[in-house]
Amino acid sequence: MSSFMGSKKKPHFLVLAGDGINCEQETKLGFERANAKTTVMHINDLLDKPSSLRKFQGMAFPGGFSFGDELGSGQVLALKCKQGLKDELSLFVEKENPIIGICNGFQTLLKLGLLPFPDKERRVGLAPNREGRFQNYWVKLKPANTKSVCIWTEGLFEDGTDYELELPLRNREGRITLKKGLEDQIYQDLLMNGQIPLVYSDESKPLSLFKHEMIAGICDPKGLIFGLMPHPEASLFQATHRIHHKTRNKNPIQKGLGQKIFDNIVDHLERR
Repeated sequence: MSSFMGSKKKPHFLVLAGDGINCEQETKLGFERANAKTTVMHINDLLDKPSSLRKFQGMAFPGGFSFGDELGSGQVLALKCKQGLKDELSLFVEKENPIIGICNGFQTLLKLGLLPFPDKERRVGLAPNREGRFQNYWVKLKPANTKSVCIWTEGLFEDGTDYELELPLRNREGRITLKKGLEDQIYQDLLMNGQIPLVYSDESKPLSLFKHEMIAGICDPKGLIFGLMPHPEASLFQATHRIHHKTRNKNPIQKGLGQKIFDNIVDHLERR
């Protein structure tokens, strides 16, 4: 049971920083605009005192290029967390404290084994894009065919939403891969479990050959651990969308789609 339950204090989120992570300040702003207390902490400081994780009710692995993508995207950060943070991170997850991994953070969550099925054999990974290059553009997103259990994305696609269903994409290794020979089974399991909250539209990913390559984000079976390749922290305001995506908007300071993702999880913690 989370230490936040029964308390009137704001939920406190940890945002990792350091060693190539470069989106920590934008991620912090997303949580702060959702009325959460937020602390940015260098990964080395957390590893020096793993028990400090206990004072937080949520955690973010932001985007960037942790450790320069040496040995593969997110690999070194995941190894460091396994070696120095394994017990505390397991306790954090056991308490049902939410975690988000964005882009490089998503890659890290997969290599940590926290997604999509914690404590089971890792069957999902990320491979280089079929385009063969770094991608940097806005993508259109839609829900999968089934209702998602993901708390972070709750209500994003309801009729009458005021949010643009687009987010910026910035990665070189963002193509979902599934264990060879089990692709259909794993994809159907994720789909039926409601663990695919976001997929790309056909026009955003024209080179994709398989259904699972259209996945933009995955959550755990409880909907609390969420990893995605697009960057919600880069779309906290509609003004950002208008400037960078050249879309006219009558109210450029209203919340962007990305901010709603942060709002959802803070609302969840405040309700429980």
